[in-house]
Amino acid sequence: MKGRLLIVWAAFFFVSGCSNGGTYELLVSNGTFPAREAEESDQSPYTIGIVSKVDNIPYFNSVKEGVMEAAEELKAEVLYEGPTVADAKGQKVIIEKFINQKVDVIAISANDPLQLAPVLKRAKEAGIIVITWDSDTEAEARDLFIDMVNPEVLGRHVMDTLAWNTEEEGTFAIMTGSFSASNHNAWLKWIQAQWKEYYPNMKLVEVVATNDDPHNAFVQAQQLLEKYPDLAGIIGNSSVGPPAAARAAEEAGRAGDIAVVGVSTPDLMRDYLKRGSARVVTLWSPKKLGYLTVAMAKSLIEGKRPADFQYVPGVGTIRVKGNDIVIMGEPIDFTGENVDQYDF
Repeated sequence: MKGRLLIVWAAFFFVSGCSNGGTYELLVSNGTFPAREAEESDQSPYTIGIVSKVDNIPYFNSVKEGVMEAAEELKAEVLYEGPTVADAKGQKVIIEKFINQKVDVIAISANDPLQLAPVLKRAKEAGIIVITWDSDTEAEARDLFIDMVNPEVLGRHVMDTLAWNTEEEGTFAIMTGSFSASNHNAWLKWIQAQWKEYYPNMKLVEVVATNDDPHNAFVQAQQLLEKYPDLAGIIGNSSVGPPAAARAAEEAGRAGDIAVVGVSTPDLMRDYLKRGSARVVTLWSPKKLGYLTVAMAKSLIEGKRPADFQYVPGVGTIRVKGNDIVIMGEPIDFTGENVDQYDF
């Protein structure tokens, strides 16, 4: 039976310490892709190849759950794969494999926008729809980018959470994921903009990259604590950063003295938040991001672009910036008081 996509959208809310908030307005432009011919079959006539930044870390495992749930509910055939190391080289190999398999869509969280642009352009030349999600590439190399949140809103908010927990003074460091990832660089830009504009009594001492590797993140956090004994706080700018910083603070006997904040999942941070080793972390639902990516891929295959107030069960109201950027929603703050309300 030919797959049928029912598009329904629910309202997203900005949450800070709770799960209630105001409606997030949708802005959208019209546009369509030519719909592809579909054969009547019990299986999906389309194939969607999804590439994560790296394989087998909790954040992307949660994305995969949403991808597979959407694949089942929307009757889509999905291939999900990520490199063992978060780099463009491994992703390029996967993309080339998907091109050779003649998939209908390639959806990728790009480790490096410049290095991946040529192979993604080749995919487009081969008639494959290209979507980026989580981390973008060059606009010419893709048809649509699915962002989790507005990067300015997230970056400024994360800096605020650190300032609120250090009385707006003292030294701090930032542990970013990668210096080549577009999403990490965008958040980093706005974190630093907020700091420079509003917190003159705070001093940024260093920015280090974890390469989205949990062990490397822990080593980097240990080195920061040793190098800066008066450090007041650490911002983790990718999901592996805050748990590594909180663990390093605990092992150094400085838990509670270092304000650990940043971007991570409630499951990774639950115990640290409850023990007070981290103050607050911010994120969105990576599972919903995976679901939305499959829904948007199938929609583009069918010749449909995002439209005003469409509704996907379990995802929510989106924003569309220009005609090629979808913003899924607003960030959620997780604390020791509310973290048990969330499971991802």
